[in-house]
Amino acid sequence: MRFDLFYELSLPPFLPRGEAQLYIDTLAELELADRLGFGCAWLVEHHFLPGYSHSSKPELFLAAASQRTRKLRLGLGVIPLPYHHPIHVAERVATLDLLSGGRLEVGIGRGFSPREYAAFGADMGQSRRLTEQGLDVLRAAFSGRPLPDPYAGLTILPAPLQTPPPLWSAAVSPDSFRWAATQGLGVLAGPFKPWFMVRRDIAAYRAAWAGTQAPRIGMTVGVLCLADGRRARRLAQPAFEWFYGELFKTTLPVLERLYPSYEHFHDLGRLRRLIGLGTRLRVLEALGMAVVGDPAHCRERLARYGRAGVTHLLLAVGAGAVDSEVARESLVCLAEQVLPHLS
Repeated sequence: MRFDLFYELSLPPFLPRGEAQLYIDTLAELELADRLGFGCAWLVEHHFLPGYSHSSKPELFLAAASQRTRKLRLGLGVIPLPYHHPIHVAERVATLDLLSGGRLEVGIGRGFSPREYAAFGADMGQSRRLTEQGLDVLRAAFSGRPLPDPYAGLTILPAPLQTPPPLWSAAVSPDSFRWAATQGLGVLAGPFKPWFMVRRDIAAYRAAWAGTQAPRIGMTVGVLCLADGRRARRLAQPAFEWFYGELFKTTLPVLERLYPSYEHFHDLGRLRRLIGLGTRLRVLEALGMAVVGDPAHCRERLARYGRAGVTHLLLAVGAGAVDSEVARESLVCLAEQVLPHLS
């Protein structure tokens, strides 16, 4: 199992820093992660979510990170294709791949925000079709094949260094996991579903896998690992409960549409109550959405994801809502006392 990092670029109200300092701090964390041997740093793309995510142009941030790191891979997690022109996406991805020396990972998705669809003039009802069309263009551009109509005859410049950069798809619903598998794409499971749901989705993905290489399964989990487990819990509680509270505000309507009668839920009320409780740290841990404690505890808890088939664990260290000094301390603790036992 490879250990990556996951960033929303959050600005919780209880941390005294602005956007400029947030970017400075995060770049410093990526420099440290590069030296410590983490695999990849993934940045989301979100819009119009003050506090929760200030990562609206992740490719620009990763371009800066590419010049301050040497081995750390850089992940776009993910590009919502329905409201981006696929030619612009191909050009930006290729440019970033060149700047990073061939270290880019490319995640795509449909997005789930009606506000974003409306703002960018895209039809949410056509999201699957637009995503598939965009993916066709990216695959042709990255492999040097002729572009599909209506772009036939055009040459996209520059060309990426990797041919192609690894492609991934975000997945929330079981159908999305199966679709990614049939397309031979790596899959990225977000931090907003209980582990028992994701575990079943992973099994379905592996059963439907149609790629020529081994399946790639990424799972995001909030983590804070410190030498003193009690201190880790004390610092994590406000950070994680704020982060997941903000996250559930945006994703609960999606989960309710996707899982009205899923497995252990008999009605929407039970799902809503469970997610509501899920903003509490102990419940987040019980649901497999967070791991907080000392190195021995974190080793034991993180190992279960690998046993279920996760190949890339995306660690949201401190849920992006602790002081950067604490985040860096946790990165060192993870790299020295956890990762060597699980990689």
